[in-house]
Amino acid sequence: MSIKTKLLTALSVILIGSFVVTSFVNYTVTREAVREELLNSSLPLTGKNIYSEIHAAMLRPILVSSSMANDAFLKGWINSGESDETAVVRYLNEIKQKYGFLTTFFVSAATDNYYYQGGILKKIGARDPHDVWFYAFARSGKEYNLDVDTNEAEQGKMTIFVNFRVEDEKGRLLGVAGVGVNMDKAIALLAEARKQYDRNVYLVDQDGLIMVHPNKELIEKFYITKAGGIRNLAPAILTPSIEAKNFEYDWDGKHTLLSSIYIPDFKWFLIVEQDESTALVTARNNLVRTLAVGFGASLLIIILCVITINHFQSRLERMAKTDPLTGVANRRALEERFEIAAYKADRYGTSFSIIIVDLDDFKKINDQQGHIAGDTVLRTVAETIARNIRPSDMLARWGGDEFLIMLDGTGDDAQCLIARIRQEMTDSSHETVISFSCGIARYEEADDLGSLTDRADRAMYQAKGKGGDCVMAG
Repeated sequence: MSIKTKLLTALSVILIGSFVVTSFVNYTVTREAVREELLNSSLPLTGKNIYSEIHAAMLRPILVSSSMANDAFLKGWINSGESDETAVVRYLNEIKQKYGFLTTFFVSAATDNYYYQGGILKKIGARDPHDVWFYAFARSGKEYNLDVDTNEAEQGKMTIFVNFRVEDEKGRLLGVAGVGVNMDKAIALLAEARKQYDRNVYLVDQDGLIMVHPNKELIEKFYITKAGGIRNLAPAILTPSIEAKNFEYDWDGKHTLLSSIYIPDFKWFLIVEQDESTALVTARNNLVRTLAVGFGASLLIIILCVITINHFQSRLERMAKTDPLTGVANRRALEERFEIAAYKADRYGTSFSIIIVDLDDFKKINDQQGHIAGDTVLRTVAETIARNIRPSDMLARWGGDEFLIMLDGTGDDAQCLIARIRQEMTDSSHETVISFSCGIARYEEADDLGSLTDRADRAMYQAKGKGGDCVMAG
């Protein structure tokens, strides 16, 4: 693996790893903050708000039922032997109409008659499942209670009954009076709370039996003491407390946060539940967005790094293999190219040759015209040779005023190339007359760059010995 690859890999790991770790740390912190806020503030506050609404909605039925249980007219009518049925029916109907209750009633302990706003509904009996409430309430000794049941007077509608004891001055039970409130209103209130807060809200009695719930199928049929997950917490939930209590439980792959508030007037418990995953939707979406931005930013940074590294690497490679004055290849680049050419020649039997070009009397140019003029001559020669060689050939600066050309082909091909270069140099309008001596050597098997250039160098000196401006083959 190259250093560049290692660098880019390390950079990618650091960037992406940092974004991922930071994002998940932020998500964890946010999750804990959301959880604490739900348990200690949001859920209890929701419960208190709903408690206030339910209490306000049920306060009037309780007060009216209390007033009925202490009404002098009702007690006088009972003591008179319940002789005038129309009087009590009219009384019950007036209360129903005045306050808009679903039903009003009085159940006599003496006659077992069940009076309601429409007359006598029936005679109650201990064996009738619908009448069990009366005997249980009579035995309890409680002043009042709330009971959820189907309303026989209203085609079986689910109703919240407020039952109040009617007693004489000696404390003997005369009967039970009260009103019935349409369950649908209470259910609608909880359903609206669920819609508004995205939380499950319901009411249970002291035994954990669900009394009011948006799902009517659970009412008076489902106990939280028997429900998975919550049942282990039920004893603590159903312990009356003046303060809201917070709980957590897991069930069916969900983690639920719960707040419980005791309603002493009803002797019911208001329960507010929140699925933690629902509450964390925003946090999870933020996590996804953060990761997406992080990956995008990391990818962009890595791409910019690759472009920058490639740019400077290419620049460094060019500098390492290029002569800074003339812009042609240097010895290092020539050595790499020679290894490839020698391998191809040995394996496939191809031919290639080299030409060493040495400028004649270059020292005089430097001495008489200055080094700047000498540099201009070197660049001119390099440009001229570069224009005449083929894309498959290579030009390199070999020494101070020496150039080396490596080209495919034999000595004859080299002679033709030198002729073209000399002709262009002769035809150029350069103010300094430029001539050069050349030595040509053809690659032979087992040659290395030293032996090949040595033969070309000797040939070039032979050309120099003949007065220069000529070509010799070695």
